[in-house]
Amino acid sequence: MIVVAGEVLVDLVEEQDGLFRAVGGGSPANVAVGLARLGVPTQFLARLGTGRFGEMVRSHLVDNGIGLAYAVTTTAPATLAVVSVSEGGHASYDFYVDGTADWGWTQDELPASLPADTVALCTGSLALAMEPGATALTALMRREHDRGAVTVVLDPNLRPSLVGPRARAYDRLRAQIELADVVKVSDEDLRWLAPGEPVERVAASWLDAGPALVVLTRGTDGATAMARGGARVDLPARPVDVVDTVGAGDAFTAGLLDGLGRHGLLGPGGPDRLAGCDATTLRDALERATVVAALTCSRRGADPPTAAEVETFLRT
Repeated sequence: MIVVAGEVLVDLVEEQDGLFRAVGGGSPANVAVGLARLGVPTQFLARLGTGRFGEMVRSHLVDNGIGLAYAVTTTAPATLAVVSVSEGGHASYDFYVDGTADWGWTQDELPASLPADTVALCTGSLALAMEPGATALTALMRREHDRGAVTVVLDPNLRPSLVGPRARAYDRLRAQIELADVVKVSDEDLRWLAPGEPVERVAASWLDAGPALVVLTRGTDGATAMARGGARVDLPARPVDVVDTVGAGDAFTAGLLDGLGRHGLLGPGGPDRLAGCDATTLRDALERATVVAALTCSRRGADPPTAAEVETFLRT
């Protein structure tokens, strides 16, 4: 079991005719969908709004086989993200977040304990940046980090227009990095957080803050995984005909967790196993992540592949 905590949005995706198509989205929700399609039992900690959009995102999660035993129903509306895709397939976002359901977490709404078979807690994106919920979810990270029974996974997936001043956002993120066993971060995030600094150097420095594994993604330039024990793997991106990049980073995170789980690197004692992971094992997990991301880029929207589709691709 992997528990994912964070937002589930309504993505209003611009179509070629100028109309907008409403679909379920949001970085943590996309990760949860990706995991479930890969056959990983998944529970999602979400605050679900009411109204038609709230019903839509709930159905989106349920239809993908995601457990909602710990989801909270609120009277607030769903968060909206307007998604525009360039001719090259790059996605940009405008968010409508004021008074919406996703950011209102309180300590009382979060479960007193995670399911007994949970091996990882994954969170990040706006849920860890938007108050008051960010404080509650950071406390959840701290509790699980201190308990040591699950692997804590952080995917910052920053949205500069919403996370506040750069220095304050970085201070908040540093505190969260200290609570994580695995951090996956994009070069785009690092260029915003530390302008002018080599992104690889910044990512590597995070190993000294607490994580056992840091994975840096570079879009079409591939990805690098660095373990605290010294193992390092660099992989190029898988070549595909890119339709768009919506949800690609989230799909990568799902594929990475699936790959690490397949090698028994999650759960109790996971940080030590991750820190001492050998390059061969790390390469296998990273390869799975790049395939999941590539397949997502080859089709429209945040539409991650199933386990069968990944296996078929790996055999070709």
